[in-house]
Amino acid sequence: MKQLAQLLAEKLLGIKAVKLQPLNPFTWASGWNSPIYTDNRKTLSYPEIRNIIKVELSRLIVENFGDAEAVAGVATGAIAAGALAADNLGLPYVYVRSTPKDHGLENLIEGNLKPGQKVVVIEDLVSTGKSSLKAVEAIRNAGCEVVGMLAIFTYGFPVAEERFNEAGVKLITLTNYNAMIEAAIEIGAIRPDDEETLKEWRQDPENWTPNK
Repeated sequence: MKQLAQLLAEKLLGIKAVKLQPLNPFTWASGWNSPIYTDNRKTLSYPEIRNIIKVELSRLIVENFGDAEAVAGVATGAIAAGALAADNLGLPYVYVRSTPKDHGLENLIEGNLKPGQKVVVIEDLVSTGKSSLKAVEAIRNAGCEVVGMLAIFTYGFPVAEERFNEAGVKLITLTNYNAMIEAAIEIGAIRPDDEETLKEWRQDPENWTPNK
């Protein structure tokens, strides 16, 4: 039986929530060249995959962060996934904006958190970790304790691992970059020769240049 990480990786590749193009890289908003592009919002349109994510996030919360008293999704990609898990577990739910709302109450956190609550954060994608940990900071500033973070997918960048360690945040993901490569090779989404290219990019994504 396949492990969850590879099974979910195959499904994300199948619906093109993850696209791999080692020979024709994408350009991220940051300006980085990348052989991979991820948009986990696509999972919302596929009930089977959406349910897997809901069930597995819920299971991991119970197993690893059983003392969580609330769930917080990171906007915008994890708003739905976080809400699904919170609803499944019967827990209060909020989501954290990337920036405060520019009108009204100028909320950064939408919903109601009570100071002292233990909160598990849900993210759809962890890249450098900067935006994910910004949400953690907002929750801590609201007087709450972040017991950990769950994400659908991580690139596994060394810089992200360092940032999470420095912030004292435990990160658990449903699937990851290594599982994605293995799944892509198995289903023929990439050539075996592309594996080294994908691994090279992950080690230094900011300075990586595609082979022409």
